[in-house]
Amino acid sequence: MRSKYIPFTEEQKIRAANVALVHFLRTQGEEIVRSGHEWRWKRHDSVTLNGSTWYQHSAESGGNAVSFVQKFHDLSYPEAVTLLLGGERGIGFAQADPKQERIKTPFALPEANGNMRRVYAYLMKQRCIDADVISHFAKAKTLYEDAQYHNAVFVGTDENGVARQAHKRITLTIGEPYRGNVEGSDSRYGFNHIGSGDRLYVFEAPVDMLSFITLHKRTWQQHSFISLSGVAKHALMHALETFPHIRRVGLCLDNDRAGMEAAERITEKLRQAGYSDVSRLFSCSKDWNADCVAERRAPQLEPESEIKPTLHA
Repeated sequence: MRSKYIPFTEEQKIRAANVALVHFLRTQGEEIVRSGHEWRWKRHDSVTLNGSTWYQHSAESGGNAVSFVQKFHDLSYPEAVTLLLGGERGIGFAQADPKQERIKTPFALPEANGNMRRVYAYLMKQRCIDADVISHFAKAKTLYEDAQYHNAVFVGTDENGVARQAHKRITLTIGEPYRGNVEGSDSRYGFNHIGSGDRLYVFEAPVDMLSFITLHKRTWQQHSFISLSGVAKHALMHALETFPHIRRVGLCLDNDRAGMEAAERITEKLRQAGYSDVSRLFSCSKDWNADCVAERRAPQLEPESEIKPTLHA
């Protein structure tokens, strides 16, 4: 059935397209959480919001408020515009603040705290990550505690060990968990460890990467690992270009719809780029940290396992 034609004025179309999406979703009873300078839709974790614009990282697509309602509410263009105008093509939802030209912030790491007590406590007690694994990255200066907020800071470095990206994670155990990249971060880099072997394991979040290593400690340093801080492929593709000895990729993304969709998309991109050995590793729970917590808090029946190709699907 064809959508009914509605003669919207240009002003109405513009107003609908510029509806503030955080306000719109909250009026629908949805949960929105802060993610750096953007917001993240809790029900669709790969969707970030900024004013009237949205971006779905798992599908690498986005747009304005009208396209958002069309996609996620399965409405036609006239239906979406009508909804955003308040259902009566009159007073609608709050408008996003007029966009101001953003001054690009130079990348700078947050000031380090004098110790890492809170980060160690958070990662070991709450996330069940092995102390030796934490210490390895702390000694490499790619994991530390910031002085102002005591966040855990996971640093992404280039091939020369220069910091190019950083991801912050709150260490408080109450309230909404904050996470986000430091302003000015270069998306081509991610929290990583580059080993001498030809296999690279890919994760959505630094905590999942550390959890996986904790579960498979015995031979981990010979392999390479990288966190995407999401599901965008940029850091992965740049790492493969930078380190040509890596030819095999294990995708360890979350075991949920967004993770599976991203894994399919990234697998296709990798195969187009000439990487034929691409496999998918599935956590038993939603993510690798949930698996780590479950295993480390349960009675230890078997010694920790090595990372083996047989883990691959």
